[in-house]
Amino acid sequence: MLWLMKVKTAMLAGALTAPVLTAALAPSPPAHSPDGAIRLTPVTFTYRAAGDFSRGGRPVEGPLRKLRLPADLLVMKRQVTVAEYGRCVDEGVCPRVAASSGALDAPVVGVSWHDASAYAAWISHKTGVTYRLPTDEEWTFVAAEKARDEALPLIDPADPAQAWIARYEAESSRARPSTTTPQPGGTFGTNSKGLDDLAGNVWEWTDSCFVRTSLDEKKETVTNVNCGVRVVEGAHRTYMTDFIRDPKSGGCSQGVPPANLGFRLVVELSPSVVASTVRGIAKLLRGT
Repeated sequence: MLWLMKVKTAMLAGALTAPVLTAALAPSPPAHSPDGAIRLTPVTFTYRAAGDFSRGGRPVEGPLRKLRLPADLLVMKRQVTVAEYGRCVDEGVCPRVAASSGALDAPVVGVSWHDASAYAAWISHKTGVTYRLPTDEEWTFVAAEKARDEALPLIDPADPAQAWIARYEAESSRARPSTTTPQPGGTFGTNSKGLDDLAGNVWEWTDSCFVRTSLDEKKETVTNVNCGVRVVEGAHRTYMTDFIRDPKSGGCSQGVPPANLGFRLVVELSPSVVASTVRGIAKLLRGT
């Protein structure tokens, strides 16, 4: 009989643990929240550091690194839509934006970093799950082959003027999107990780601040961090002042500006939530 009790206990634990842990690790938000989140397991990827880098007072490219995220990442399959953002506006939390009156299933655009952050805070409150903007490193990871490494042409490092000219020419030669009107999800294809519309005609805010770094004496020294400017990712990387909604009106973008500013969110997979769930199951099995 003892062995039978052990078997029943193991079966009960398995039956309880599977759905509860799934809910903790990949929460199913209510109908008014972003859907289609995809969970990605970390793998090593190549990342070109964002920001301005210099050596000996001369501009150089950011270091190319091999990175691996510390934990799984749950990320929206697509960008936040007009309909989703509109619910936050209707509740008086998110600012109404000029470009939010398009097709309801199209990505919301014309949003600043502050608007996107307000939406993330609102949806987190509504669902009890922490949503946030991705870091630039996370965005590069989920974008996979859609992320572009735009290293500058090799030039004489003794001539800083040539470095600035090379940067200007590289940025000015970028192709402009054939259409600037936001399109329904999936229009620009799905990448190898199952995410839609990366590097389409909607650029996405990240939570990463603009950083200046010196690479002198074989070490990196951060000389300035400006969180009033954020990294924006899409068909190319750029930097925008956090209150900008229309990228063509200014900000800190260089060369060809983004066509539109939108966003997608990631979900915090908190180890503490998983641990408390496991403790709760253990107490249930003990009958306490």
